[in-house]
Amino acid sequence: MVHRGTARRETPGRYHARVLRAILFGFNGVLLDDEPIHFELFARVLAEEGIALSSEESYRRYLALDDRSFCTEALVAAGQAADTARVVRLITRKASYYRERLRREGYPFFPGVLARIVEAGRLELALGIVSGALREEVEGALEQAAVRSLFKVLVTAEDVADSKPDPQGYQRALEALNSLPPLPDRLFHPHEVLAIEDSPAGLAAAGGAGLATLGVAQTHPADRLAAADQVVERLGEVNWQRLLPLYG
Repeated sequence: MVHRGTARRETPGRYHARVLRAILFGFNGVLLDDEPIHFELFARVLAEEGIALSSEESYRRYLALDDRSFCTEALVAAGQAADTARVVRLITRKASYYRERLRREGYPFFPGVLARIVEAGRLELALGIVSGALREEVEGALEQAAVRSLFKVLVTAEDVADSKPDPQGYQRALEALNSLPPLPDRLFHPHEVLAIEDSPAGLAAAGGAGLATLGVAQTHPADRLAAADQVVERLGEVNWQRLLPLYG
């Protein structure tokens, strides 16, 4: 089911059968059902530093942050030093645990999302990912699923100074769409690019960059994604042919 969000942007007065030319996906919580895994591993590395992180409130507070921001804020909240060297050590240790876990169990894509990615490619939409995850994690998942070649743009934690809700990641992705070879016949304008996000922070980042938005209620309930132009329950159940004209 598709729900209309409360935030609407002005669109050109003339209707086009398909206004959207590109889709930028969030990663964790959008394509991968691994948010609980990340939180579990952050709790593990912080416990090794003597910091307890187990409440539902902590999960909600840190959910949308990239690894650097997660570690920094958790250390500061515990009254401990959050210098760069220490944060890097924690991130590296957590990434090692994540690689070990995913090597053993594989990347947990949400049901149906890989088929939706392939279908979007067949519709000749330019595809990208904007994520606070590490590049090696994003690359590893896409390679495992044999869909890496479908993505024109990857913006990951290493590419930005500030995580969502800062719009920097989406702004960089838009710049990349307009600059990577082969160059497009015409520029991608923000209203022609759909950002798919699972969190209020992700939607705020995409909205801050002027993009059209789709919320997927896979991590948060639909009522917390009201800032999206449209909201669906599950990305794997989306019908692009029905959804895309709603952005006309």
